[in-house]
Amino acid sequence: MATDENILGTCPVDRGLMRIGDRWSMLVLRDIERGLTRYEQLRTGLGIAPNILSRRLSALAEAGLIEKRRYSARPPRDEYLLTDAGRDFLPILMAIGAWGRKYNGAGALSRHLDAATGEAVRPVVIDANTGAPIGSRPLKLEYPE
Repeated sequence: MATDENILGTCPVDRGLMRIGDRWSMLVLRDIERGLTRYEQLRTGLGIAPNILSRRLSALAEAGLIEKRRYSARPPRDEYLLTDAGRDFLPILMAIGAWGRKYNGAGALSRHLDAATGEAVRPVVIDANTGAPIGSRPLKLEYPE
């Protein structure tokens, strides 16, 4: 019988993308982090078709990135909150945003500011072992046995 590991292969990038899905899913996570936690807020803010949003919310919940929580019994209404896995994805979104700002940054763009200092956040992905920015040193890929 095939296990998830056999189906998804050995590449953690591929496995991560299988959980995240697509552009809409990343934008949903971004907006939930910004405080848009209710279906109508997400639909309006993203300008997304209801059927697409419903599918993305279900997929993100199934992947463990968000959880659905009931906030009203009558009428039944839910909000969507980030799980630990969803919060752990936020630095990845920040890194994608920094890349987008650098290489596709024409025009006015939003930015994150440090709430304490007011300074613009400049995300960098580093190797926690050495402190070196990823991409600044040669790396090699080790395959599992």
